Amino acid sequence: MDRASRVVVALGGNALQEAGAPPTAEAQLEVVRKTAGFLAEISTKGYEMAIVHGNGPQVGRIVLSQEIASRENPQTPAMPFDVCGAMSQGYIGYHIQQALSEALRDRGREIPVVTLVTQVVVDPGDPAFSNPTKPIGPFYTEDEAKAIAEERGFTMKEDAGRGWRRVVPSPDPKRIVELSAVKRLWDTSIVITAGGGGIPVVEKGDGSLAGVAAVIDKDLAAGRLAQDIEADILLILTEVDKVCLNYKKPGQRFLDGMTVSEAERFMEEGHFAPGSMLPKVLASVKFARSSPGRKAVITSLFKAVEALEGREGTVVTMD
Repeated sequence: MDRASRVVVALGGNALQEAGAPPTAEAQLEVVRKTAGFLAEISTKGYEMAIVHGNGPQVGRIVLSQEIASRENPQTPAMPFDVCGAMSQGYIGYHIQQALSEALRDRGREIPVVTLVTQVVVDPGDPAFSNPTKPIGPFYTEDEAKAIAEERGFTMKEDAGRGWRRVVPSPDPKRIVELSAVKRLWDTSIVITAGGGGIPVVEKGDGSLAGVAAVIDKDLAAGRLAQDIEADILLILTEVDKVCLNYKKPGQRFLDGMTVSEAERFMEEGHFAPGSMLPKVLASVKFARSSPGRKAVITSLFKAVEALEGREGTVVTMD
């Protein structure tokens, strides 16, 4: 490479928590240590990167624990949803920076890893607020989900064949408030930023910010960051090696690549599940379209390095 390519990495849920594993901090840290090894390998290849992670299961559990504590003891009122999002940024970022720093040192690379509590501006008139779609928290059976919806007034939806989950509004990210700080840190550090898609905030008339009860999709936030930081590659890591059409249906077909127009056609045809692959493809399309030469790559954590080298994953490019 003539210069170090800039990469924004969007970590999927499987990079933080294994399916079926106990939802404990210790279990998450063990998974994150494995994830950190793959991220460190990206660094050893000479790429500069920032990391964005999801928080769906984690923020859901934080909210649930707050509600239970409040019911048990009225003197411990539940924290607002946006504060729970900030909590999830802190502890997930702490786990990643601890594990990644160790993995980098093992490879002889003394690079600071920094977690930045990040706010992301959203539009209070975004239609997402009247149509919640973002899954958070644990999975439930259909009967359990219906009982929770009736008892707590939550909106519960089936999540891509994996079970039922609570869903909350997922507005589009408009502006990363701490972008200037990310830019200042970029040349010296690996920054973990916009965790969980960022803490959603709205701008008030006096220019101040106020948190709102929502979760921004981390892939869309990563795409916003990648555009604003002028990255070369948006790397979206998920549970599958490649995007496919007719997922888990007859005629399933994996894709090595898509142009922006092809991806838009596939989205219109309904090939990608909302709350799952759809936002990944949408974020990829927005990033690839933003400037000539930029590309997005969707693949699994285990194929990350090969995907950056063009040997794995699904690549999304401008027409």
